[in-house]
Amino acid sequence: MKQYETVFILNPVLSDDQIRETVDKYTNSIKAAGGSIINVERWGLRKLAYPINKKMTGFYNLVEFTAPSTLIATLEVDMKRDEPVLRFLTIALDQHGVAYAAKRREKVKNA
Repeated sequence: MKQYETVFILNPVLSDDQIRETVDKYTNSIKAAGGSIINVERWGLRKLAYPINKKMTGFYNLVEFTAPSTLIATLEVDMKRDEPVLRFLTIALDQHGVAYAAKRREKVKNA
């Protein structure tokens, strides 16, 4: 199984509970498909570089996980259909990306 990293932006009008539910929905679907969650980070409300659906801000979230490659297509289709998700990007990490992600997690943990 490969290690992946997904960053997705949620609608800024969502409440904290709705954001938590949305993130939990995707982490649970990863676990149900045989993957494992490595790290989940909530980056909070940030300004977008350009308007998306007439929104200037969004809630950024990062999920690092390992999963079979067949899960990625399913996960992305679910995110496309989910109205609160404005944008998302999933990347497969190579050995350098995995090392960098581990360093970043330690830095955030110690800060």
